[in-house]
Amino acid sequence: MKKTAYRPGVDLLVNEYASLLEGKRFGLIAHPASVDASGCPSATRLRARFGDGLASLFSPEHGFFGIAAAGEKVDSVRHPSWDIPVHSLYGKTRRPNRVMLDGLDALVFDLQDLSIRCYTYVSTLRYVLEAAAERGVTVIVCDRPNPLAGIVDGPLLDPRFESFVGNVPGPLVYGLTSGQAARHLQRVLKLNVDLTVMPAHATGATGHAWISPSPAIRHPHTAWCYPITVGFEALPIIDYGRPTLMPFELIGSPNLNENELAERLAAESLPGIAFHPVVYESKGTIHHGVRIAVIDPKHYRPVASAVAVLQVLQTMIGKNKLWKTKGSRPAFFDQLFGTDSVRKALQSEVPWKKIAQSWQRDLNRWKLKVDC
Repeated sequence: MKKTAYRPGVDLLVNEYASLLEGKRFGLIAHPASVDASGCPSATRLRARFGDGLASLFSPEHGFFGIAAAGEKVDSVRHPSWDIPVHSLYGKTRRPNRVMLDGLDALVFDLQDLSIRCYTYVSTLRYVLEAAAERGVTVIVCDRPNPLAGIVDGPLLDPRFESFVGNVPGPLVYGLTSGQAARHLQRVLKLNVDLTVMPAHATGATGHAWISPSPAIRHPHTAWCYPITVGFEALPIIDYGRPTLMPFELIGSPNLNENELAERLAAESLPGIAFHPVVYESKGTIHHGVRIAVIDPKHYRPVASAVAVLQVLQTMIGKNKLWKTKGSRPAFFDQLFGTDSVRKALQSEVPWKKIAQSWQRDLNRWKLKVDC
């Protein structure tokens, strides 16, 4: 067999550490991007190796089968082939409860994550660790690389704005893989949980052909753009390409001038990214704006870039239109960023560079603590 440079944690678990699960009943938190080095779904691989030991499945946002839209409630079901429960962690509850964990010795967590606090899989990870600690259940995190691992930017979470789109202590883009994040959460939350991390090995950004971890994150470039444009989920006057073939990679509005916007953003000299003027259709409307190109992901600053983009748009379309158009959700924007300081600074017309500088000291301290 040809050796591969890519080995996700699930391969290590099955091939070298199967004794951790032999003779035990366990559940698996997974979605369509949870695959081994050959592309076989982790659930299938674990079922083949441990049989009925795989007693249940758990699904995060978007569901085990990955077809639910963002924010759409997911119901618990039974697996169509194995007749085992698929417990939803994005339905009536977002935390594994006593009934779900009854009779389980361990939970295996294997989700493709993006190292962005408002991307909810890390919130699910926190709840899994907390529930396991309460019930004395072992947790095994099968690590896998992700496009933003090692990239750190943005304000630290203000506990006043903790929510399911922000419950991990640390910056908005925190740069940790799932395994690293699990250890971080265990430490800072002082969780008495039996935690084992199966490390991954890869070359390149992800190490294998990309499988969308959620419907709109269609390739690694989308993931790089996501923290730049995710704030527009709370600001409907700006389109970010959600229903197009380039979700999170476009910024537009019917009344913008695409060339002026591209020129203004280029003038900000944001490292690692470029903006190209574009006219596109979204939701039956023609939008004028820009396409984002992340050309150097190692050096770009995604959250600082987001603030710069917001400031340019605020200048072009007006403060009231950006923040007070019907359907705007400034409180949700604050939850996405984990603080109200960014919004308030923008509304007070503080320069974006000064806003980004405001979190740099905290970032430096946080990096030292987590060795990121």
